[in-house]
Order: sequence, then C-alpha cells, then structure tokens
Amino acid sequence: MDRWLQPQAWHRHSDGPVIALGKPGAFDDTHIFAPCVAHENGRFRLWYCGSRGTVGQRVFNLGLATSRDGVRFERHPANPVLTFGDGKHSILTPALLRRADGSLLRDRGKLRMWFASTHFAGKNPRHSLHETTSTDGIHWSPPSPPQMNNVYAPTILEENDRYRMWYVDVTKEPWILRHAASADGRRWIVRPEPIMLIDQTWESGRLFYPYVLKAEGLYLMWYGSYWSAHPQKTAIGFAVSRDGLTWRKHPANPVLRPEPSRPWESHYTTSHSVLRLDDGAWRIWYAVRKAPPFENKYFAICTARWSGPK
Repeated sequence: MDRWLQPQAWHRHSDGPVIALGKPGAFDDTHIFAPCVAHENGRFRLWYCGSRGTVGQRVFNLGLATSRDGVRFERHPANPVLTFGDGKHSILTPALLRRADGSLLRDRGKLRMWFASTHFAGKNPRHSLHETTSTDGIHWSPPSPPQMNNVYAPTILEENDRYRMWYVDVTKEPWILRHAASADGRRWIVRPEPIMLIDQTWESGRLFYPYVLKAEGLYLMWYGSYWSAHPQKTAIGFAVSRDGLTWRKHPANPVLRPEPSRPWESHYTTSHSVLRLDDGAWRIWYAVRKAPPFENKYFAICTARWSGPK
C-alpha cells in the first residue's frame, strides 16, 4: 500500500473549467456538478447534473457532454438527456456500472446508471437510490422505484459476478461512508459497520463522494470532506484498501485542494470522477465553487492529471 500513499501531484492544465454554467435560460444555467465520465470507442462522455433556480428550489436534470481528449467538451444538443419526470425530484450523483478497474461495463449491450434523488423543496427531503438504462447514453429509461433510502453519491463495480456499492449514508449527521453488495444490482445488502468515518484532522462535518476503483490488486478511493482549516471550503482525500472495506487514508490528505489563484475553483473541489488513461496516467474531473456568496451550489466542472505513483 505504501506506494499509493506517496504525494499525488495533480496538474491542472486547462485555462478554465472544462464545462461552465449553461447559457441563460438553459437547464444548467445556475448549478452544475457531479461529473460521471466514461471512455468508450475513442471518446469521453461526461454526464453531469445541472439546475436552474435558487438553492432551495433547485431541481437537477442530467446533461451530457462529449470530448476526444477529456479536456475540451461539447454539450449535447438534446440536453437535458434525463429528467425524473415529475418536475420536483432531482437526478443527483449519477454512477455507471463499471468493471473493477473503473472501465465502463455494459450489461447485455446497455448502460446501467444509478443515481440519488430527492425533492429539495419538499418538507422532508429524503435521498433514495434509483436506476435507469440506456443503449446510447442519450435516451434513458424512466427511473426505477427506489432501491434504497438515504443513499447519496454511489460508486458501483461488478466484480466476481456480484455488484459492490460504496456510498454516502445520509440518514443522520455526520454523513458517513458505507458498503453494500448485490447479486443483481437491484436488491442490496448493507454492511452493518460503516467503512469510513471522520478521523483525520483536516476532515470536518461530513464525508461524501466516494469514488472507488481497483488497480494492482488494491482498491483506491478518492473522497470529499469539508476542510477544517478552511470552513467554507471542501477538498478531496485519498485512501487505499486490500478488500474495499478497511481503508488506510493518505497521510498527506487532502490530495486535491481548492486553488485560490483560479477564482472559479477557489473554494470547492469535490464531486468527482476518476479514470486511468491508456498511457497509465490518471485523470480526475471534479465540481468546483467560487468564493461566497454561494449563489451557485456548484459553479463549474474542472479536470486535472496525475502521472501515478512512482
């Protein structure tokens, strides 16, 4: 494990966000976050959540953007490509079915996507887990009935003919990270003990956005938390595990931090997707927030590259 606990030198090499807020009147002209990225047939596709309206009244729908290099993206003209359908519930934190190494996995030719949903303006907003499927990534089936409650930001991998899910349990404060398993990706058995709690000095308030994949026989997780030294900021930490259940956190967390010299990402760097590229390097796409007042729940989506451990 020690090799994966060396410093992570993430390099931002774009002059601005890879996806900014939509044009006035577009479905994503006020809030944008939760990139979910897949590489297939020589192109990157990035699904994301976008919304209009005030923070309290926001309803997120699913957008799509495509790229050849993972840096320069074009929005799909049919955006949004998925809505919940009732005008009240949001599409949040989409997660595609993947192999253990994080690569895209189709099920009988179809994409399987899970997402969390809630009605932000409702009296008792509760997050629930739903599923949708698609052949082309543009036309999606209606959301399934809830598979689980109090689930946010899942990662789902198929390994050894079973499904494994890492997610945020939002039942109560502080939010924690849990693991669940399934034979079909619909009926889930939750491990009673949480897999990760707040226990590093930089972490504050909540843990969220666990993104998990496997490399060289080890499970790798990039996750988010509020940054205790900077109360209005979030950052990304890293942990490694042999079984996906017991995790060892990076001693130099957080490994990806807000960057004051880039105003569009000066305060938040969380809600992320990670892939290993064909050349062995790693790329992360993450949502960002500018300085207060926080009129935009998230402001843009950015990217960075890391050559990997020595």
